Amino acid sequence: MKKIVLFCIMIACIGCGKNNVENPNVVETKTGKVEGYTEGEIKVFKGIPFAEPPVGELRWKAPQPVRDWVGVKECKEFGPSPIQNTPEPFLCWTEGFIAKPEPLSEDCLYLNVWTPAKKKEEKLPVFVWIYGGGLSSGSANCDIYDGKQMAEQGVVFVSLNYRVGVLGFMAHPELSEESGHNASGNYGFMDQLQGLKWVKENIGAFGGDPNNVTIAGQSAGSFSVNAQIASPLSNGYFQKAICQSGGILGNRMMQDLDSAEEQGIKFMQSANASSTDELREMPAEKLQELSNNPDFGRFGVVLDQYFLPKDLMAHFKSGKHKQVKVMTGWVTGDANLLPTGNVTQDSFKKMAQERYGENAQEFLELFPAETDDEALQSQQKMNLLGFAGMPSYLLAKYMDKEVWLYEFTHVPTDKPGFPNYGAFHTSEVPFALHTLDQWKRPWQPEERKLEEQMSAYWVNFAKTGNPNGNGLPTWNSYNQDGGKLLKIDTGTMELGIKYSNEFQFLAQD
Repeated sequence: MKKIVLFCIMIACIGCGKNNVENPNVVETKTGKVEGYTEGEIKVFKGIPFAEPPVGELRWKAPQPVRDWVGVKECKEFGPSPIQNTPEPFLCWTEGFIAKPEPLSEDCLYLNVWTPAKKKEEKLPVFVWIYGGGLSSGSANCDIYDGKQMAEQGVVFVSLNYRVGVLGFMAHPELSEESGHNASGNYGFMDQLQGLKWVKENIGAFGGDPNNVTIAGQSAGSFSVNAQIASPLSNGYFQKAICQSGGILGNRMMQDLDSAEEQGIKFMQSANASSTDELREMPAEKLQELSNNPDFGRFGVVLDQYFLPKDLMAHFKSGKHKQVKVMTGWVTGDANLLPTGNVTQDSFKKMAQERYGENAQEFLELFPAETDDEALQSQQKMNLLGFAGMPSYLLAKYMDKEVWLYEFTHVPTDKPGFPNYGAFHTSEVPFALHTLDQWKRPWQPEERKLEEQMSAYWVNFAKTGNPNGNGLPTWNSYNQDGGKLLKIDTGTMELGIKYSNEFQFLAQD
């Protein structure tokens, strides 16, 4: 009888092992098993927790490693987006470009993986996407961030959530004191780093190579990539970087720790709270509502001397940032993100004289203003270079590695009954990530070709550290070939020297 029982147990165990082998959608991470699903040839895992929920006592603290779990965690739906104002389409940014309106939650630290790997030993390159949204909104669940098409080109695609706005970037003296490193703010950047730590520890189980990681982001995502390049805390967690439309070099959206702490004090007063402990007891939605008061300004990058150096430019000039290969550029419509005002020939020349003094004439040769129309065009060029051009140029200037620069000029095909916003901010993302099908427009064949070419550049860079490949127009690096940018448009993938003199002049400002 004992022999029969023992034999039955052995058969049952063998059966269990066989079932696990036959379920390719279950992957074992360092903290527990996750189950995803298959979409075509791609395995998809959504809503994998990479940190403990930053709630209660963990609000306004660095993210903590996620605890182990028992059993298999089903990961087939996106996790909640971070607390923010209710996402709604506006201007050119339709539903596919913004976070889903629900769910929103403080419990938001989840990531997603698309992998083409058939077995974990493949060591495929890893592409980590960081969303934009002004550091005050956004989510990895936006339609145009879908990772299937990139995964089909041979990379493991990861997207992750991070805290935004007042919950992600508020500083306060009490928070600095309790931190253990005399700094506060930048929690959203720390979330991103925690996600990269998760990738380092776990992506091998999904067939990815933890030593071949490219981080990429657009707008505030690009600011974030810049921050990770600058931060001494993120050493060893990525090897390449892609920065699209924006960056922290140039002193945008940032403040020193003292100013950020003053902002936090004012916020606490507005909430009628006497301590950060009291603020931690308030509903997250209430804090978000209070943060909309324009008197506080925007919660964003803090030069805290912990995650980021206090003197950012000196940090880069001395080469203390991470030396990695970079692809970076912008969209011509980025110029519209900065106010232009009522620009005339006279007002522009007056500004030039006041700002540049004895160098005003040299400035006006680069940014001419002989007519009102010409003055407006020069102002728009200044806006473009100030927001996105200079951060890209300065990255190239202070990198020992190769840097590739681009300018995306393509105006997407018109959508019937919808205004034409030109080559607007974010319009390049579906081309780069091969997600035009997630953006409903009557796409033309030449735009499909552009999508193929642009995403191939992005994938090649993730694979080899060089965007070039078979069938693609040659793209020489900026700092190795005389300051040449790649103009990206349908029928016009070509290199040309642009803005070199403007960059050099503005870099002296």
